[in-house]
Amino acid sequence: MMQMKELFERLMGKTHLTVTENHRVLVTRDGIFTDILTAGRHAVKRRGTLFNWFDLADGRFVSEHEKPLFRANPALASAHLTEVTATDTELVVVSRNGQVTHVVMPSTRLVLWTDAGPWVTDRIDVSGDLAVNRTLAMRLMQAGKTLALTAFKVDTGMVGLLFVDGAFDRTLDAGSHWFWKAGRVTTMKTVDMRQRTHEVTGQEILTRDRVTVRVNLSAEFRVTDAVLATTATNDFVETLHRSLQLAFRKSLGTKTLDELLGDKAAISAEAAAAVRTEMIKLGVEVGDIALKDVILPGEMRDILNTVVAAQKEAEANVIRRREETNATRSLLNTAKVMAENPVMLRLKELEALEVVAGKVDKLTVHNGTQGLMTDLVKLTD
Repeated sequence: MMQMKELFERLMGKTHLTVTENHRVLVTRDGIFTDILTAGRHAVKRRGTLFNWFDLADGRFVSEHEKPLFRANPALASAHLTEVTATDTELVVVSRNGQVTHVVMPSTRLVLWTDAGPWVTDRIDVSGDLAVNRTLAMRLMQAGKTLALTAFKVDTGMVGLLFVDGAFDRTLDAGSHWFWKAGRVTTMKTVDMRQRTHEVTGQEILTRDRVTVRVNLSAEFRVTDAVLATTATNDFVETLHRSLQLAFRKSLGTKTLDELLGDKAAISAEAAAAVRTEMIKLGVEVGDIALKDVILPGEMRDILNTVVAAQKEAEANVIRRREETNATRSLLNTAKVMAENPVMLRLKELEALEVVAGKVDKLTVHNGTQGLMTDLVKLTD
């Protein structure tokens, strides 16, 4: 019976099409949209008929016939297709079975095959806040739909400054942040909020006594107001560098070389106050400021070395003269004591004789003890 039916349909100029569950066929006869074939076996006229096959895997209806179909046969289009249109102040997140499949950007339109659903749409207002919550961001990334997102990462110890179309919008704490690309440009600048050290090296200074020296400076600082530090000046680190240069140049220029070498700490304190006052207005707190090194020209170093050597030699001579005077005075006092006490003098002589006797092999003494005390002593090797 079925074979007779198919034979009859062929005689009538018809053909058979088999459409699977994953496909749909748009039928156009003599330029007119007549039908959309769903899953099954269909007998259709061959003459003057065009067939456009569509895969439902992606779910989208992408065809040059889209707008003509909705305009010429809106009932047929509405029966098989679902329109998702986003206004200029919103975007639409389309999901299927809990997974994001499409993101419809503002002022755009998406046409889906209804049978490829079920479709769930979430409309998001982007006229104000562009932030994307973490849960939705994770869903979008898992689905590979990140082209609609701008992602920023802020490291620990840093703060992020978010700018929308060039205007400051908000600060971002450490972590990951996501924002919609919805016709506006979002950018981020990170600011380090940790304690840092800034060095100014090789700064040339002319002292009051017209000696050119080079100094190395060091300053500890940290940002207390990231927004102020970033918006009040183009580069707050460069501003700190320049402030240190000017303050120390002004301070050290009023000192002589001896004053500069004699008390570096006091000179640093004078310049530090001016630097701190200027930088606190820019949201930067300056801590310890130190004049680390004073580097002299080669010829000046030689002169100073000569002066220092002469000073040390003079101090050594003074010490030697003082010791010689003390020794002479002590010897004079001893002589006076011995002159007043002959017995002590003899005891000193015996002590000297004992020392001498320890250094010879033979000692001859004449006239006994009396000779020892009064006469000559003959020493024989």
